[in-house]
Formats: sequence, structure tokens, C-alpha cells
Amino acid sequence: MEEDRKTVFLVDDDITNLTIGDYALADFYNVFTINSGAALLKMLERRTPDMILLDVEMPEMDGYETIKRVKSNPATADIPVIFLTAQSAVEYEFEGLSLGAIDYILKPFSPPLLRKRIEMHLLVEAQRLELVRFNTDLMSMVEAKTKAVVDLRNAIMYTMAELVEYRDDVTGKHIERVQSFLRVLLTALIESGAYPGEPGAWDLELALLSAQLHDVGKISIKDDILLKPGRLTPEEFEIVKEHTTFGKSIIDEIKTMTTEQAFLDYARIIAETHHERWDGGGYPAGLKGDDIPVLGRAMAIVDVYDALISNRPYKKALTHGEAVDIIIEGAGTQFDPLMIDVFRKIAARFDEITSQIDADSGKKGNES
Repeated sequence: MEEDRKTVFLVDDDITNLTIGDYALADFYNVFTINSGAALLKMLERRTPDMILLDVEMPEMDGYETIKRVKSNPATADIPVIFLTAQSAVEYEFEGLSLGAIDYILKPFSPPLLRKRIEMHLLVEAQRLELVRFNTDLMSMVEAKTKAVVDLRNAIMYTMAELVEYRDDVTGKHIERVQSFLRVLLTALIESGAYPGEPGAWDLELALLSAQLHDVGKISIKDDILLKPGRLTPEEFEIVKEHTTFGKSIIDEIKTMTTEQAFLDYARIIAETHHERWDGGGYPAGLKGDDIPVLGRAMAIVDVYDALISNRPYKKALTHGEAVDIIIEGAGTQFDPLMIDVFRKIAARFDEITSQIDADSGKKGNES
């Protein structure tokens, strides 16, 4: 057992599942296999793991009761818990997340996906703990630490966004591209003067940073829908649409734990309204015209543009010109027509951004 490895407790009443999980993780983590919720609670009295993988369907004390006890104890409340379960219904997943689980993975799981999810969540947890340590010193080291804290906050936001993008991995560099597209569009809107009072009054850098979280609600959508290699059924699409309200709820919860409201206000607007349509046919609220926040209208354009130029299991990527034509055709129906007039003038910049990001990705791939 290597001391510098992270420790993972794997809890399941099925010996086969324990064996499979141990085999998948043993080369990367110190794995302790535990066969019941009661045994886990006893083990936590002696040792604190970096993460708990917890089965839901267990006799005597199921996963939901177990996590309640873990989270009610101040000594163990901060340990990240991921549920492993064969139950795919949305209500099971929602209950687990409501009780404090950070993720919900269906069995049988893919070992590479399980390892990646653990890796990403451990990274987020490490950065959270580092942020806590920085905040402890902040009063006596304000000037020296302010930039470091801001950079760390940005890294946490980026890691959260990357975790979501990894789950919806068909999108590649989606977050990086969308953020760059949005910068160009918002800058052009400000210069046009078409929207008096906004977006000129915004903190543009905070607004752009918050765009990373536009799809954060997808973390609550189960894998068999999010990773489906084909078109969704109407029922599945209704579930996917809930990522906007899930995203709003996640950001609202974060807002209760921090005084930094401006960044989260931007993030909330984008997460909740980037799928609304100018004609009122969007979701989740069916907002229409000027009732849609300007930031949400702008995000809708860049998000759709990126979707059109990206390969998906059910479609090939369109060219830049084809994507621009489709977006322009959506003026007055899907998109704000005044905003589309601005988009026409700067659309070529989007193609330049995509080419540059692709080139940079190629360089990094060659270097590695």
C-alpha cells in the first residue's frame, strides 16, 4: 500500500461488485472494501478516506440511511460520497444528490469512466481544501493572497465545468470555444450601443468566467441519457431540458455559502436562460423577446453555433458558413434579431477562434 495514494472506501453488500471495483481501482488508489453501511461507520471511527463509493441497495442499512449518518457527523461530513447503483430512475438520483452525494454512477460501470470521475472529484475536493486554507490566512495576507485566491476560484470553476464536459464528452473543447465566442459577441454588443445600460454596465470578465457553468446542471442528468449514442426520445429530451433548472438550483445553493454574488448572478442567468427562444418556444420558462435576459440571449447564439460545428453521434459537424446561415435564419424566431445583426458583422471571428483552438490542441497533443 502506497502512502502517497488517495484512499477510497468501496461499500457494497455484493462480493462480486466489491471484487470488480477493487480490481478497477487498486492500481490507482488505496482501496478498502466494506460489505455494509454499519461496517463503514465503524471503519470511519478509525480511518478517514479521501472518498466513499457507496452502494444504494443494501440490507439493514441502505445507502441513503448510511449517507445521512456520514453527513450528520462533523468528523465525516466533508468526505465526498459517490453513489453506485443499478437504479436508473431520476427520483433515486435526485434523492441521493439531495442527501449530499456528489455524483451518481450506474452499475455496471465502465472502469475508465469510474476512475476519471473519481479523479475529477478528488481534484475538486483538493482545490476546495486549498481554498479553505487560503481563506484562513487571508486576513493577515490580504494583498499577497488576493490574486492567488481569485486564480484558485477560477480553477475550481473550470474544473467543475470540465467535469461536466467530460460526462458529455462529444463536445471536446466546447467550454473554451463558447467562452471565446461569447467574449467576441459581448464586446461587439457593447461597441454597437444596441442595448443601452447593458452589457456595458456588466463586469465583463466575471460574466465570461461564469459562462463556464452554463451546463453545470448536466451533472444531475444520468449517464444513459447524457451519453446516449443517438437521438433522444421525447421523454429523454424532457429530462435533459431539466439541466437548466438543475443548474439554477446548484448555483443558488452555492450563493448561500458565499458573499461573492455578482459572479454567481451572471452564472445563474446563463445556466437558466440559455435555451430560451425569442419567439417563446424555448425552455425552461418559455420566456419571450425582451423578457429573456440579454446575457441569456447572447449565450444562446454562441452555444447553438458551437453545437452546429461539432460532431455528434447522430450528426456530422457543419461548416462555419453553414452554421452562420442557420443562426441568421433563426433571427426573430430562435434568436434576438437585433443581436443577429451584430453577430453577422463578427461571425468570421468565430471561425478564426475555432481554428486557433484546434491548432493549439494539436500542438499540445504533439508535445505530449
